[in-house]
Amino acid sequence: MTERLFLDDPSLAATSATVVATGPDGIVLDRTVFYARGGGQPGDTGVLRWFGSETPIADTVKGEGEAIIHIPAVDSVLPGVGTVVEAAIDWQRRHALMRMHTAMHLLCSLIKGAAVTGGSVGADKSRLDFDLPNPPKKEDIEAELNALIAADHPVRIEWVDESVLDTDPDIVRTMSVKPPRGTGRLRLMRIGAGEVLIDLQPCGGTHVSRTGEIGPIRVLKIENKGKQNRRIIIAPAESA
Repeated sequence: MTERLFLDDPSLAATSATVVATGPDGIVLDRTVFYARGGGQPGDTGVLRWFGSETPIADTVKGEGEAIIHIPAVDSVLPGVGTVVEAAIDWQRRHALMRMHTAMHLLCSLIKGAAVTGGSVGADKSRLDFDLPNPPKKEDIEAELNALIAADHPVRIEWVDESVLDTDPDIVRTMSVKPPRGTGRLRLMRIGAGEVLIDLQPCGGTHVSRTGEIGPIRVLKIENKGKQNRRIIIAPAESA
C-alpha cells in the first residue's frame, strides 16, 4: 500500500519516502505526494533524489491493490529497495492542473441538472462533456465562471461515510465513472462555506484551496459531440 499524502494535503510538493519495490517499469514507495493518473487528471511528474543520485519520474499510475507506481524516465538510475528518497513533484505543472481541476468543478456547478459524460484535465486547457440538449451561451458561461473565481470561495476536502452514495445518489454527476466503494469512506470536494454551497461532489483529484487561486478563465469553445452531448473547453486566460 502507498500512503496517498495528496488526498489530505494537495499543497505538499515533496516528502521523504522508502522504496518498497523498484524496476524499469516503475518504483513503488511507502508514501507519496505524486498523484496517480485517474479521473481525467494526468499523473504527476517530478524526481526521486537520494545520496547524490536522482531518478526523473515521467508519469505516475495506479498499480495493483493500493500501490502507486512512479514511472522512471528511460535509462534512469534506479534506487534500491529500502532506499530513503526525497520524492518531489513538478510543482508548477501540478499547481496548473489543480487550478484547472477546480475550475472544472465550478463549470460543472453552472450546468445544473446535466450529467457529466466525460472530461479531461490539462495544464493548458481542459474539457467537460455534458448530457445536454441545448448548449449555453459561451459568453454567459465565461462571465459566470469568472465571477465564481473572483468571489474567492473556500475549497476543502471532506471525508464522509460511503453510505451517502445510497442516501444521496445525485451527489455523483458523472455518468460513466463512479466513486470506488469498499473502504467505508468517501472523499468529497466542497466549494463554498456555510449556507453558500457552490459545488459538492465525490472527487479523488487535487485542487486549490480557494477559487481566487485559479485566476481568470476563458471558455474557448462549446462543441456538439452528439445529439445531446455538449463539450465545453476552458483554458487559463494567460494561455488562451
